[in-house]
This record gives sequence, C-alpha cells and structure tokens, in this order.
Amino acid sequence: MAERKKRWVARVKTDSTHPPIGLFTKNAATIARTLASKRVSPKGPGSGMRMLTYFINRGGRGLTAARRAELEKAKSLLAKRVEQERRTGTRKAAA
Repeated sequence: MAERKKRWVARVKTDSTHPPIGLFTKNAATIARTLASKRVSPKGPGSGMRMLTYFINRGGRGLTAARRAELEKAKSLLAKRVEQERRTGTRKAAA
C-alpha cells in the first residue's frame, strides 16, 4: 500500500489569534464577538475572520450541517464587523 501523505494544514501554527478552548462550539454571536476582541485577535477582526475560515475548512466533512451553519452565521457577523472597521478606520473594543 502507498503511504498516505500528510497534509500541509496539519503543520500550520499560528500566533495571530488566541481563541479560548471550546469557542467554536458556542453560538454565532459569541464566536463573532470573541474573535473580534483585541484579547483574542490583537491584529484586528480580520485575523479572527481568517481563523474562523481556517477552522471551517479544517473541519471539512467532520462538521455537522447545524454546526457548519452556526459557524457560517458567525462568519457573516464577523464580516460585518470587519467591514464596519474598514469603513470607519477605527477599531472598537469588543466585549
């Protein structure tokens, strides 16, 4: 049998966001608010958006339809926050 190649994504290490354990199991509003906060994403909500997209892609087929829908909803909420920041040019502290 041919040896299975390891996927590059398994080796990805990030230091741009610091999400708390279990964050991605919570509701969409909590996920978006937390990923937009300075404590979790010091470089801005754009970093949080990239982390969320990475998590969704990494979850792949392992995510249930309901969980994927909740994560996509969080992504939509976070996208609005990113756009708002882009328009105003300021970063509002998220709770």
